[in-house]
Amino acid sequence: MSARERFARRLVQLYAGLVLYGASSALLVEAGLGLEPWNVLHQGLAELTGLTIGVVSIAVGAAVLLLWIPLRQRPGLGTVPNVFVVGLAMDGTLALVPDAHALALRVPLLLAGVLLNGVATGLYIAARLGPGPRDGLMTGLHRRTGRSIRLMRTGVEVAVVVTGFVLGGTIGVGTLLYAVAIGPLAQLFLRVFAVPAPAVPAPSGGSTAVAPVAPERAILRP
Repeated sequence: MSARERFARRLVQLYAGLVLYGASSALLVEAGLGLEPWNVLHQGLAELTGLTIGVVSIAVGAAVLLLWIPLRQRPGLGTVPNVFVVGLAMDGTLALVPDAHALALRVPLLLAGVLLNGVATGLYIAARLGPGPRDGLMTGLHRRTGRSIRLMRTGVEVAVVVTGFVLGGTIGVGTLLYAVAIGPLAQLFLRVFAVPAPAVPAPSGGSTAVAPVAPERAILRP
């Protein structure tokens, strides 16, 4: 695979992952059985402001990007699209998917949302075109404080869940299922969608070796 083909594949993966992430998050909203941490906050703010959850997601993402400045985080090619594409895809999916009231429909929506969110996470992270705004916040806090990424993620997500719940966001079995399942799912799909690294000459010059792709340090939200 040439460098141009690899880059094209990474771009396709990035945008496919972001669109799918927004769509899968919308399925969790429709299920009404509990949202992932940041969308608990987004839903709570949407209830407070009257804006759509997608628009709130974009606004929060933009605000979080401003926090990158004191943290000295640098955006990647996919960072700004991450802010807009996820929110637009979420609102678009919510407009297309009919309301589900029966539990027999809501449970499959929940399961599909969690599974597709794992696929989406694997797609956009494996593209390696820059972190999302919330990812960068956590890694920036890690660099500035010296604390682990996992600790920073836990602290930030607990804060946004509590704030979102107070504002009217939905916490439920879906929130717990997401917390338990997203890590293993994302790790699985990271391997599935890993973009082959370019071949580099071996030291002897007689053969080539494929440069390994560094594993992700943590599975984080867009």
